[in-house]
Amino acid sequence: MKNLRSVAVFCGSSDGASEKYMRLASALGEKCAENSLSVYYGGAKLGLMGAVAEAALQKNGKVIGIMPDFFADDVVSAKNLSEMVYVKSMSERKQLMERLADAFITLPGSFGTMDELFEIIVDAQLGIHHKPIVLLNHDGYYDALLSQIQHFLDEGFLRPFHRSLILTATTVDEVFTCLENFEYQNDSDWIGTYTKRK
Repeated sequence: MKNLRSVAVFCGSSDGASEKYMRLASALGEKCAENSLSVYYGGAKLGLMGAVAEAALQKNGKVIGIMPDFFADDVVSAKNLSEMVYVKSMSERKQLMERLADAFITLPGSFGTMDELFEIIVDAQLGIHHKPIVLLNHDGYYDALLSQIQHFLDEGFLRPFHRSLILTATTVDEVFTCLENFEYQNDSDWIGTYTKRK
């Protein structure tokens, strides 16, 4: 798949209010394994995070957890992964996932998931990485967020080529279509142009 060997998955450590979210996470984990994509994720055995990991492992996929060491206990930490990497902070976790993964997929979640997603987007905006970022807007879960992003654009706080850095899918199959067809569309000159204006 276009030279992709791995993905980082951002998602909630809760099950959500409907079983559809856990089913979605499991479907993504299975699809990653079927496409021989290693999965980097937060290392928890809980919620959507655990469902992604377990489904990928059941299909003989490779799953690597990256977890701050203050979570390293039997309540949170998964024990059956291909590999677990412990780091000192949430920031270090995000930086390592960004460096190691070839692409990023965001499932339903809340504050922690948004923190991961937006750091990855900003780094793509700044040209720090040129990797695909897919938001899985299953059953309209992220409609409000996408409306807010459109508002950023409409009000002149977001450039169109930066909006294009966020790919949107509604199904797991569409996620993989996005990954297959991805082309980095950022304007590498925008920061220099802005600096010269200043």
